[in-house]
Amino acid sequence: MQVLTQESAMTRSDSRRELHPAESWRHLGVWFAYAAAICLAPLLFPGGGAIALLSQIGTAIVFGLSYNVLLGQGGMLSFGHAVYFGLGACAAAHGMNAAAAGSIWMPVWMAPLVGALCALLVACVLGVVTTRRAGTSFAMITFGIGELVYVMATMFPSTFGGETGISTDRMYGTPVLGASFGSALQAYYLMAIWLFLATLALYLFTLSPLGRVLNAVRDNPTRVQMLGYDPQKIRYRAMLVSAFFAGMAGALFTINFETVTSETLSAHQSGAVLLFTFIGGTTVFWGPVVGAVVGTVLAVSVAAWTPAWPLYLGLFFVLVVKFAPGGIAGIALLLWRAGRTGLLRRAAWPLALVVSSAIVSIAGLIGVIEMTYSLTLGDVASRSTALRDLLKPESSLSWMVVVALTVLSAVGFLVSRRWLLSRWVEVVDRAPDAGMGTSHE
Repeated sequence: MQVLTQESAMTRSDSRRELHPAESWRHLGVWFAYAAAICLAPLLFPGGGAIALLSQIGTAIVFGLSYNVLLGQGGMLSFGHAVYFGLGACAAAHGMNAAAAGSIWMPVWMAPLVGALCALLVACVLGVVTTRRAGTSFAMITFGIGELVYVMATMFPSTFGGETGISTDRMYGTPVLGASFGSALQAYYLMAIWLFLATLALYLFTLSPLGRVLNAVRDNPTRVQMLGYDPQKIRYRAMLVSAFFAGMAGALFTINFETVTSETLSAHQSGAVLLFTFIGGTTVFWGPVVGAVVGTVLAVSVAAWTPAWPLYLGLFFVLVVKFAPGGIAGIALLLWRAGRTGLLRRAAWPLALVVSSAIVSIAGLIGVIEMTYSLTLGDVASRSTALRDLLKPESSLSWMVVVALTVLSAVGFLVSRRWLLSRWVEVVDRAPDAGMGTSHE
């Protein structure tokens, strides 16, 4: 699968192609499908818990797309993007409370815009400092500023929530078209409107002259400067765009949970958006959408039955970095294009063996982790009684079976991976477009 690591570089070169959604029925179909998925999701997954999870996913999508303006479009690795998310969330909470008290006029549907503008104003100041450098320096500066803002936020709990949080209520003011936004479903559809608008706006940004120049700054800032552009100014403007939509995501978080704590500004929040965005794919526009869905579902569902869920998320991230730096969306696009040419059949068998052996190996690894947790932590580690009864960690036979399954499947994965590598080179050589993604797909 080493050839798949070349996808990141190939997708960058392909991102220079002009693709306009209005000129392609296929792109219009994708947008209609996206809107339909957003609208129909609560009908397919009814229930208060499911709708709350869908709202979290929508918030994570906006946050991830805003972060990818820096990482995927501009090549800027930020460790402090939660600053704009958290400040947008706090601004929305205070604005909603002030509007409920009659001090200002701000209907609840306007809260995402207020949070976005607040984050934009902060980025106007912080961006001057952070965007003066790129690469590792940019990453370290954003990390330092993120920690500084987080520590300062803990010193003013009444402003930033502290550990207890700022409570608010989205049911205030005159209902809009009969919706008071009291129910989780009404709050979801409010989030859905902003989600679609944010996604469309960020997609159009990738097609704009600023988005194109930002790609060039990512790839070769020296050449861009020779052409008369200032890379620092381009990075600064990209930071403003990214912060604007990060603040919008923070406000959507406030509307969903009706409370904000200082943890929304923490490094944990910045790490989560980095993790989800990279898992989904930074070289494909829809990558953060996929990453937000997969990451949020995994974090919520896996956390319900095991305390080891951060370990699983970390292992998943390592596997993606090692074998698929283009992310889930990048690999899916790569396979789809190869399949469209009909050349994927040449690599079908080795690919099937790689996938099946990887699934078995991961299942065995999960068994080893869960059995270790059960032996060391006892009942505290087993939130799922059925899983504990199935694994039987007290039995030496269970350990032998699980370890043997993991080792044998791992060996099978390595062997089939070599086979796939030779076949995949043939596929990519015969269908160059099959090896390319695009940041606009």
